[in-house]
Amino acid sequence: MCQLLGMNCNTPTDIVFSFEGFRRRAGLTDCHSDGFGIAFFEGKGVRVFRDDKPGCNSIIADAVKQYHIKSLNVIAHIRKATQGAVNIENTHPFIREIWGENWVFAHNGNLKELPDMSDSFCQPIGSTDSETAFCYIAERLKNRYRKKPTEDEIFDCIRQITQELAQHGTFNFMLSNGEWMIAHCSTNLHYLTRQAPFGKAQRIDDDGVIDFSNYAQDGDKVTIISTFPLTKNEIWTKMEHGGFVFFKDGEKVREIIGTPKEIEDDGTLGERRVA
Repeated sequence: MCQLLGMNCNTPTDIVFSFEGFRRRAGLTDCHSDGFGIAFFEGKGVRVFRDDKPGCNSIIADAVKQYHIKSLNVIAHIRKATQGAVNIENTHPFIREIWGENWVFAHNGNLKELPDMSDSFCQPIGSTDSETAFCYIAERLKNRYRKKPTEDEIFDCIRQITQELAQHGTFNFMLSNGEWMIAHCSTNLHYLTRQAPFGKAQRIDDDGVIDFSNYAQDGDKVTIISTFPLTKNEIWTKMEHGGFVFFKDGEKVREIIGTPKEIEDDGTLGERRVA
């Protein structure tokens, strides 16, 4: 399957250190070589780079490294195709307009059944289950709320829609409107928050090292979300099956804890709200 990378922070930050380890999994340290994409929010706009070539040796990925684009919210994806041909239209992340905002979505998994979208306003361009699922989420949100609701209402509605879709397969995803980021775990998703006192981090995929104290200020908060941990000397939190996290300004605002996948539960999930 694919892998995901996201960043949510309270000050514009570049994601190059994390992305350079992540892109190596697109053909060097792992087999996710059916295309890559990365989206950077800049104000109300989104700067998107996509390639249907492996991210490990893509010249477009090289450009991301060279520009050091700073953003509050970033979503990246490396693809191992399960549904849909290897081409640009099937390359994540996907973008749709909702309530006059750019929303960006990337998915890791395989949904074996999807709702019929033939009569919907929001239509997929490519042939992936991922884009169809995103269109379904967008359609449901717009039909339910004619105007942008509160963040709590958005979070709760997306939870309901996700639980419906996740019955049909694996549905790890990241979703952002540039103000916040939602992450949902079906199988594998991890996160960590970097804040003062900042220290050194060492990448897993190539042993690259950075000392964040040379770049970050005391008030900075940067949360990184990834399918699997990217560094070997930091403590990553593993999300459980069915878990949701809502991040804003680098902080965890709401969390649905989820349950270990091997444990059968009664269908209820605990919630942790951060004051």
